Amino acid sequence: MLAGKRILLIIGGGIAAYKALDLIRRLRERGASVSPVLTRAAEEFVTPLSVAALAGANVHRDLFDLTAEAEMGHIQLSRSADLVVVAPATADLMAKMAGGLANDLASTLLLATDTQVLIAPAMNVRMWQHTATVRNRAVLEGDGILSVGPNDGDMACGEYGPGRMAEPLEIVAAIEGILDRATGPLAGRHVLVTSGPTHEPIDPVRYIANRSSGAQGTALAAALRDLGAHITFVTGPASVPPPQGVTVVKVETAREMLAAVEAALPAEAAVFAAAVADWRVTNAAERKMKKDGSGTPPALSFAENPDILATISQRAEGRPRLVVGFAAETDDVIAHATAKRARKGCDWIVANDVSPATGIMGGSENAVTVLTAEGAETWPRMAKDAVARRLAARIAEALA
Repeated sequence: MLAGKRILLIIGGGIAAYKALDLIRRLRERGASVSPVLTRAAEEFVTPLSVAALAGANVHRDLFDLTAEAEMGHIQLSRSADLVVVAPATADLMAKMAGGLANDLASTLLLATDTQVLIAPAMNVRMWQHTATVRNRAVLEGDGILSVGPNDGDMACGEYGPGRMAEPLEIVAAIEGILDRATGPLAGRHVLVTSGPTHEPIDPVRYIANRSSGAQGTALAAALRDLGAHITFVTGPASVPPPQGVTVVKVETAREMLAAVEAALPAEAAVFAAAVADWRVTNAAERKMKKDGSGTPPALSFAENPDILATISQRAEGRPRLVVGFAAETDDVIAHATAKRARKGCDWIVANDVSPATGIMGGSENAVTVLTAEGAETWPRMAKDAVARRLAARIAEALA
């Protein structure tokens, strides 16, 4: 699977750097070529000679290599690989990536590359759990950086917990999965996915929302990613984490979601799985509302939120080739969804029954009917991941 693939391997400075030697060997025995980059700190753990011998290639170490930089070598190096792998990805390297720093060869390559990046974090458990690292991880995930590991286990320092770098074969498997996506049916295509609920404020501590967990939209974004698509994932405050390897845009309200959707265009397909609040409070209070002892509740006035699905479906310019909406209904599901598809102007509607007895809203399974210009197709109840994979395959077929 890796025959002929070019891997740019950045080795960070941690005790796990010794595993990078085995990783190089595993990659080369599968036919990949490896261009190794050593940070200064990494040279304290592995030698350039051992890395070069295993890689069968020169080791890149210095940003200010006059011979290489005469031809802008760091730019060439960052663009010539099929995948950039950082193993081990130390806390320092992750901080540099999250902050956009470029003060050595490794960080400059990571900032200059337009290639997908996979990191294999490795550090002390306290460093991994530190708020700064947690923040940096979230930034990198939002930027579409993929990761493998870390694993739980004994540390070189004698502590135990998450922070051990993934084993070389785990990293190889992750590399194979990523590069397999690059040849998938949606490779190179941009797909927009919305997910989760929206929160419409009543006052600073209260809001109007719904019971959507975001699980179906998240699963769908992951399934489309696995077919090779570049995903912009616009999500409200969901109870499930966003998938790795997608561009995440977090919003709160319906108006924020519409703005994020419009900013993400153009896209070849747009899938609107978010459960957007139909109304917002127009007289939301700037301070927490208090009971005044009269027993009279405060009077709330409402306005209709923008219709995101209809707005994008009816665009005169820049409309995605395929626009897919979702219809969460509690009665007359097919009739309501058919009317919604005609009213909104979208290509497909994915309808489901979310009445309390079904357990679908917030649950792990779904039962959907896909309505298109050709008619309605009802699928059996299945896990939301399975629904996502089946729908992603249909989208890929439609865009082929």
